[in-house]
Amino acid sequence: MKMISRFNHKLRNEKRKEIVNSIIEKMALKETFYISHGSPTLAIDETIPAWKFLKQWKEVFPHRPSAILVISGHWDTSVPTVNVVQHNQTIYDFSGFPRSMYKLKYPAPGAPQLARKVKELIEASGLSRVDEDKKRGLDHGTWVPLMLMYPEADIPVCQLSVSSQRDGTYHYNLGKALAPLKDEGVLIVGSGSATHNMRAIGHRDSPPPAWALAFDSWLKKSLVEGRYDDINHYDEKAPYAKVAHPWPDHFFPLHVAMGAAGENSKARVIHESWDGGAFSYASFGFTSDSS
Repeated sequence: MKMISRFNHKLRNEKRKEIVNSIIEKMALKETFYISHGSPTLAIDETIPAWKFLKQWKEVFPHRPSAILVISGHWDTSVPTVNVVQHNQTIYDFSGFPRSMYKLKYPAPGAPQLARKVKELIEASGLSRVDEDKKRGLDHGTWVPLMLMYPEADIPVCQLSVSSQRDGTYHYNLGKALAPLKDEGVLIVGSGSATHNMRAIGHRDSPPPAWALAFDSWLKKSLVEGRYDDINHYDEKAPYAKVAHPWPDHFFPLHVAMGAAGENSKARVIHESWDGGAFSYASFGFTSDSS
């Protein structure tokens, strides 16, 4: 009888833990994030300062999300597109890197229900139709940072593309349409690069050029001061905008994360470092106004 009693007690504890975990996973979130993911080698190179930052992610954001929606600068389509899959494949969308990079896997489950919710919200906003990609996995703009942030790969992940022929305001409004996902415990992450000029890559220890420092400083100040409209019109407002981002694909994920947080949200710098001279790893958190 004592053994049965202990067994039943254990079952009750496990059931209680399961219920608590379920509640935690559905807890509404107030934060969205923009992560500068830099080089694919960030996944394995511990000497890149941002590596440690992402490995300590739970100190920045201790909550376990129900699912993760990543807006990646490495998926650029004319129409917003979501990947609708049960199981995410790891995409090696780069070349010329160490062989070990092509053996890395991030087998996070897909999030087809989330993908369809994303489609529903964007289309209901009247911004655009949304296409579904039922084959695409996760590109390195998603799996490289997530491999460090959530190495267990046990949280469902969905990707949303950017549309570089559109502008910052469009992507900001895209984020606004996605804001209700936070109430369902979905973590919204924009993944790009605070500066992204591939022709300006230098040596690891090269000092940042003046244009990169000027743009990076303007970006941080504008965000922290809440000048989101300036960010939406960065191509007119920012110093060296076209040099920092010759193509906007790696910047627009910021606008989506910013829009999803809301116009009265508070932005903060959660990481800042440099690599390859001109690459800023500046990353930002946005906390929604609860009033």
